[in-house]
Amino acid sequence: QVQLVESGGGLVQAGGSLRLSCVDSGRTFSRYNIGWFRQGPGQEREFVAAISRGGGTTDYEDSMKGRFTISRDNTKNTVYLQMNSLQPEDTAVYSCAAESSSTWNPRNTRYPYWGQGTRVTVSS
Repeated sequence: QVQLVESGGGLVQAGGSLRLSCVDSGRTFSRYNIGWFRQGPGQEREFVAAISRGGGTTDYEDSMKGRFTISRDNTKNTVYLQMNSLQPEDTAVYSCAAESSSTWNPRNTRYPYWGQGTRVTVSS
């Protein structure tokens, strides 16, 4: 069973940085591809980034490329999302999700397991 808990959100000024963490308390973390998603105020949830189970493959939404970096440490059951050059439009609740399909299609696959989310607020 996968149980995901996000942390690292908070209030930051525009241009600042945050590092989000997504920790799994289970024992099968390395079997799962992990995605980060966000939902801003009054907006639909959108894909942010994803990383394959071994960490060798990543995918980013275009607007996050060059600013956000996803990584994982399977020895710590943790996926990180380093966010730099944050802007007010990055304000959202960020959630991580896990899926175990053999096909790499992180933007369109179904994620059975979700964390509760961590709120990021970027002030101008």
